[in-house]
Amino acid sequence: MAIMITDECINCGACEPECPNNAIYEGGAEWRYSDGTSLKGMITTLDGAEMQADDAHEPKDMDVYYIVTDKCTECVGFHDEPQCAAVCPVDCCVDDPDFRESEDELLAKKDFMHL
Repeated sequence: MAIMITDECINCGACEPECPNNAIYEGGAEWRYSDGTSLKGMITTLDGAEMQADDAHEPKDMDVYYIVTDKCTECVGFHDEPQCAAVCPVDCCVDDPDFRESEDELLAKKDFMHL
């Protein structure tokens, strides 16, 4: 499953630099598949959508930091545990019950983003 940031977030920003996939964004910031990944040009996402890697996507939250589910691998393939949760001073980086993924799916996502 992906990780999510709850409304208890105090906007400290400790999580953002820890993410190996650049999946964490400040509230109100647009996100791109190309941010912090190897993705360039036209891409086909794992769910089959075609788009430019540099296309800007709407922020998922306007007020607090948020995690882009399509880029979150729970740090699988990089670390033994999600680094955002490890550094969060208020424990607001938690499992997202709406997005369940196996370790194989998380590794495939990592491989997709980091050629």
